[in-house]
Amino acid sequence: MAKLVRDRHALLTFCDYPAERWKHVRTSNPIESTFAIVRHRTRHTKGCLSRKTWLAMAFRLIMSAQKKWRKLDGRNRLPEVIEGVEFRDGVRQLSRISPV
Repeated sequence: MAKLVRDRHALLTFCDYPAERWKHVRTSNPIESTFAIVRHRTRHTKGCLSRKTWLAMAFRLIMSAQKKWRKLDGRNRLPEVIEGVEFRDGVRQLSRISPV
């Protein structure tokens, strides 16, 4: 329990992003799925690949696999995240204008 309390902020960092993005932040499945395609194909071509040909084959497999990928949820909110707009519990916070 002490570790959970100590690391609470790190564990809940995804709350600082738009709510539409949360499922993408919490999972590594897109990365795992991509490399599963490459791993499956290279397993059947044992021993006949140099580093250069393996990299070329992996690149082509990933390029063809991306045609089947679905788009990220909340992709229209990415510019806000890049600009540093603050989100709290997945909701955009209004910026406070300091008095002059």
